[in-house]
Amino acid sequence: RIVVGVIDTGIDYTHPDLAANMWRNPGEVAGNAIDDDGNGHVDDVFGIDCVNNDSDPRDDHFHGTHVAGTIGAHGNDARGVVGVNWNVGLMALKFLDENGSGFTSDAIECLDYATQMRAEFGIDVRLTSNSWGGGGFDAALRDAIAASGDAGMLFVAAAGNAASDNDGAFPAFPASYDLPNVVAVAATDHNDALAAFS
Repeated sequence: RIVVGVIDTGIDYTHPDLAANMWRNPGEVAGNAIDDDGNGHVDDVFGIDCVNNDSDPRDDHFHGTHVAGTIGAHGNDARGVVGVNWNVGLMALKFLDENGSGFTSDAIECLDYATQMRAEFGIDVRLTSNSWGGGGFDAALRDAIAASGDAGMLFVAAAGNAASDNDGAFPAFPASYDLPNVVAVAATDHNDALAAFS
């Protein structure tokens, strides 16, 4: 199954609607305090946490779990919600803290991890979900997104909630990077029209 890297506040990987679809690193032995696969991260079973600089990307906010549920909450079980893809691997990549704040450098580290796992370890990471934004143009982030594209990955980014024209005078990053692998996603309302805030 394909893997989606969720670059966000982490994921509650014990959630009953998500546990079965969590990606598990086949090269790691959980809890042995060894970097078994040699990727530079110890015990990165579900992904990485760049906020706390460890390999426990558990969500202490809520947003990443919400996003992961939209992508891949297990369905047909008479419980909770359902995601778009009921059979997907969810890679937890935490760069936002319990307040929903984070550093671009940590987002880059998360993206680089997903790219490395695809390019060097053969994990079928097809895309990353990036439901975040803020700050201006950042050359290092653009380079990381371009590198993920060179590895065959899409970078799906939120268009933002500012009701502005991202292609005009008001770019919103990372959605507005002019790269062929960036897919900027706007919000729609119940009438399938562009949401007023999007």
